[in-house]
Amino acid sequence: KKSEVSGVMVKADIKPKSIHHAKKWSDDVENLYRFQQAGYRDEVEYKQVKQVDMVECWPETGFVKKLQRRDNTFYYYDKQRECEDKEVHKVKVYVY
Repeated sequence: KKSEVSGVMVKADIKPKSIHHAKKWSDDVENLYRFQQAGYRDEVEYKQVKQVDMVECWPETGFVKKLQRRDNTFYYYDKQRECEDKEVHKVKVYVY
């Protein structure tokens, strides 16, 4: 599954209009959890900061596979879900 974040959004410094917390787990919440663990709001901010076009994902699940933190260390993630139910409410969902 391809990400909906277009290249146009990455070039401009896009700021979210609003924010809410996730209520239940989904594939999108899983990926947001991974970006936020690595210190980014979401895929948009990651692409802006790291100046990359693609984020490495697992082909089987579409979940983020590897992220580079701001201090250039890497986070590696499993194919399976990592965001447990008790963590879901901590995930911030940004609306653009």
